[in-house]
Amino acid sequence: MLYEDEKKRFYKQPDPAVTVYGPTNCRRKLMNAVLVAGGAGYIGSQTVSELIPRGIPVVVLDNLSTGHREAVRSPYFYEGDIADRDLVDYVIRKHAIRSLIHFAAKSQIGESWRRPEAYFYENTAKSFVFLETAIKAGVCNLVFSSTAAVYGTPDQCPIREEARLAPINPYGASKRMIEEYLQWIGSLRKVNWMILRYFNAAGAAMDGSLGEDHRPETHLIPLIMQSMLQGTELSVFGTDYDTRDGTCIRDYVHVSDLAQAHILALQALREGQPGRALNVGTGQGFSVREVIEESQRVSGLSLRLKYESRREGDPPVLVADNSRLFKMGWRAQYSQLPILLATAWNWHKNHPRGYRDTAC
Repeated sequence: MLYEDEKKRFYKQPDPAVTVYGPTNCRRKLMNAVLVAGGAGYIGSQTVSELIPRGIPVVVLDNLSTGHREAVRSPYFYEGDIADRDLVDYVIRKHAIRSLIHFAAKSQIGESWRRPEAYFYENTAKSFVFLETAIKAGVCNLVFSSTAAVYGTPDQCPIREEARLAPINPYGASKRMIEEYLQWIGSLRKVNWMILRYFNAAGAAMDGSLGEDHRPETHLIPLIMQSMLQGTELSVFGTDYDTRDGTCIRDYVHVSDLAQAHILALQALREGQPGRALNVGTGQGFSVREVIEESQRVSGLSLRLKYESRREGDPPVLVADNSRLFKMGWRAQYSQLPILLATAWNWHKNHPRGYRDTAC
């Protein structure tokens, strides 16, 4: 937490390599620390946990509106909003941050239809404030967590990064605007950027310590796990799509593989590679029915299904062309469907109430 007296002391004695205190009160220098905005969220927390073993100092900023304090693995945590200019400037200068990964966002497609104003404010407007403040404070490497929703309903699959951007829901549109901002500001302000358009993040940490806990939950795989544990019906939205079994097809990527993609993008920027958009997916799609069947096999439990009409804003098929990221050295190590579902089942089985079942 940020304390006002600490803030005042820092501004009296500015130092590009500020001495700070870790959890054991041992002095250490935080040079080239990485700021992870949204580092208490599902993907952000996994990325933080995989940055730390690499010896990279990580500072987390999260307002905990959707994230969980229990998921934060870094000792350097600030509870606050990305649009708080004073806080963002303070954190960046205090920790001599030159690189950041931006995960902070609202991400529910259905909610974005009901509350479009909130999505353009929370995602787009606040990101403009955050990134402007960060750049002025000295950040020069920006990795942005975007989404395949910027493509809308693609003309062809697998989807290449050069495909037309035509989002069909406010969530995707709010992310596309940030992408455009980064591309313009990168050229005009000489800031390095990478955009990661990832497909369906799923699974949980291999050691079972981190998992998916949204409230309310709208993603297919955690809803499957919850329905199996609680014995409730699972809604299947749409069985008349032009797909092999009538249900939506998605490209599922394990959250650990997704975290590695963000780290790889950060390393590429630090090596001076040019900014680009990168798809993060496996290049293979699975239907809703196929995911349900494999989940039942992995868990040994059965599901009661309720078939409903399509949800507005759901494209029939979203599958990535990942060749650009593949050429950079990325590999999907854990995204095989049985492994992905097994880690998700392990997390939900041991955390039926999410992080509320995690000891503080």
